[in-house]
Amino acid sequence: MAGAKNHDYHILPPSVWPLVGSFSALIMAVGGIMWMHGGHIDKPNGGGWIFFIGLAGLLFTFYSWWAQVIQEARAGDHTPVVQLHFRYGMILFIASEVMFFVGWFWAFFDFSLFPTAMTYADGSVTRAVEGGAAIVAQWPPKGLTVINPFELPLLNTLILLTSGTTVTWAHHALIHNQRGGEKTGAWGLIGVGNRDGVLKGLWLTVILGALFSAIQAYEYVHAPFPFKGINYGAAFFMATGFHGFHVLIGTIFLIVCLVRAYRGDFTPKQHFGFEAAAWYWHFVDVVWLFLFVTVYVWGGWGAPVHGG
Repeated sequence: MAGAKNHDYHILPPSVWPLVGSFSALIMAVGGIMWMHGGHIDKPNGGGWIFFIGLAGLLFTFYSWWAQVIQEARAGDHTPVVQLHFRYGMILFIASEVMFFVGWFWAFFDFSLFPTAMTYADGSVTRAVEGGAAIVAQWPPKGLTVINPFELPLLNTLILLTSGTTVTWAHHALIHNQRGGEKTGAWGLIGVGNRDGVLKGLWLTVILGALFSAIQAYEYVHAPFPFKGINYGAAFFMATGFHGFHVLIGTIFLIVCLVRAYRGDFTPKQHFGFEAAAWYWHFVDVVWLFLFVTVYVWGGWGAPVHGG
């Protein structure tokens, strides 16, 4: 029969979302460039509005495109071959994220292993070329107070490690179809059965992710060094800040999985969306362990700690 499907692949129909997403990204980039070139200081040029219009278009593209993918899954278009290729794509995406963070680690190690002779005092930086050769090159820069790694950073480490166990619990519960049960107690108030390890694990992971972000925001507000003007602050905030952004994205990813789990979208044999979120969350966990050891512990070793 002409047009009959005799393969395991899913041939996508024409879609408008790649075009809409591309133009939205272009609009956002143009607006961002205009905004950064004085539009936010004393020469309003509409760059901020253009940026947020492009961002809104991009977010709408994300929602619409992924909703279409979910509809395809429900229709049975995601065959085992298609799911395998989804996994290949997610692996490549995480590999690209690894290289992204390698760049920030590289910058931090470059600054720390080959420090610039400078001193930091009263919010100002004095370099050797300005203040004389008496300033000794050291890392962290002389006079800088660092964050105590064994207070809030250690607490956040324990939170993320715990969240890794809860998302794994949810994943295994999904594989073994540990769903449903009687809705009693506090869990029952939010529609979770006493046997439902999937919803319980996802709820706990989302809460822990939000708690991590809240603690990091508090840490940033009370950080004893600035973002600009000193390489330690720039490297610290860029590396840990991008990780915090990934935690935020991962938390949103898991919230979407939580909503879909309530709707019954996942089955023991077809749950790539959840699996991708779990992989991403484990990646975020591992990156944080490297950040904690290298940036917080090793990178601040020997410097006076804030509040110490």
